[in-house]
Amino acid sequence: MATVSLKAIQKVYPHAEPQKKKKAKKKKEDEPVEEKKYKLKVTDEGVIAVDNFNLDIADKEFIVFVGPSGCGKSTTLRMVAGLEEITRGDLYIDGVRMNDVAPKDRDIAMVFQNYALYPHMTVRQNLEFPLKLRKVPKEEMDQRVSEAAEILGITQYLERKPKALSGGQRQRVAIGRAIVREPKVLLMDEPLSNLDAKLRNQMRAEIIKLRQRINTTFIYVTHDQTEAMTLGDRIVIMKDGEVQQIGTPQEVFNNPVNTFVAGFIGMPRMNMFNGKLVKKNGKYAVQVQDAEVVLSEAKQKHLAERNTPEMDVTVGARPEHITLDYAEGAMLEGVVEVSEMMGSSVHLHINTNGRDCIIIVPTLDLKDNSALEIGANVKFTFAPTAVHVFDPWTGLNLEYNDAQQ
Repeated sequence: MATVSLKAIQKVYPHAEPQKKKKAKKKKEDEPVEEKKYKLKVTDEGVIAVDNFNLDIADKEFIVFVGPSGCGKSTTLRMVAGLEEITRGDLYIDGVRMNDVAPKDRDIAMVFQNYALYPHMTVRQNLEFPLKLRKVPKEEMDQRVSEAAEILGITQYLERKPKALSGGQRQRVAIGRAIVREPKVLLMDEPLSNLDAKLRNQMRAEIIKLRQRINTTFIYVTHDQTEAMTLGDRIVIMKDGEVQQIGTPQEVFNNPVNTFVAGFIGMPRMNMFNGKLVKKNGKYAVQVQDAEVVLSEAKQKHLAERNTPEMDVTVGARPEHITLDYAEGAMLEGVVEVSEMMGSSVHLHINTNGRDCIIIVPTLDLKDNSALEIGANVKFTFAPTAVHVFDPWTGLNLEYNDAQQ
């Protein structure tokens, strides 16, 4: 029920006291400095945990912040919540600047990774607690608690205490305690990371149903790209405190702006090869080993618009976009080192020129089961529509960024 805008947000953690820092540096002169653990920028002012974060979130939109540990996604969420001070930049909720507004006055609710339930209270009392603080009338409070319990399927647990609930049930209670307040913005910080794989899948589906039933803007943090792809209307991919790409799940999957996004989104991760971008008869093609693949018309157009020169490139191809080929001719070759049967498909780990390549082969498409055997020699090629071409020095996708001159 609210728009959220983050304008040039920056978070800087000041250095430790100078004397302590000097001692630590002298003692461990040859060791890397602690602040550079995640390659974050270090200035005279301190460690920059989040830098130049810009994002406009629409009313009722479900936004997911995703990235590896230490990338700044939880710090950004905590700045929206008011639990972290914003060093520079502006935060607006429904057009009102919130930098100096106390967390309790921002009309937001937050769900934490560790549930944060009161152990001495029943489920009902946990759900009622935020409403009692706001002095909501008893009749309205009962109605809100009943509605939240019904939406989340926890009505039968209202008189139990948290210790008598499973992890998934506790997380439902934590979400229920947030939504009874009917907040403008619901913040969720890795709420499913403590659950096992089966419960995570179940709770993902519950959250999708939940957002369809309540009129709230969601901001969700996770390091799990599967959660990001299934839950988000848009995904914000972060690395080392900076935004790498913002887009719908399909956009970031189909059109990664750099090698980091290409490798982070998608499971298994995208394969990368050293290759060359060449132009023959007015058509762009990529050469990898002895194979040559002419790119699709859409990719030809993007590269031509940028007047991309012939150059060494990093060629990216997702495991599901590589096909085994049994025909004669120039194509990539490798040796099967690992064969993982996944039921509907087989994941083949192939050593090609000393580089590990993963191919997903649908079992229905297998013409020769000998390709599944360890040590088998196989040939494979790329789908022309699904090859990605990156600058090997900057890591940028040459279709969407200017080529190096």
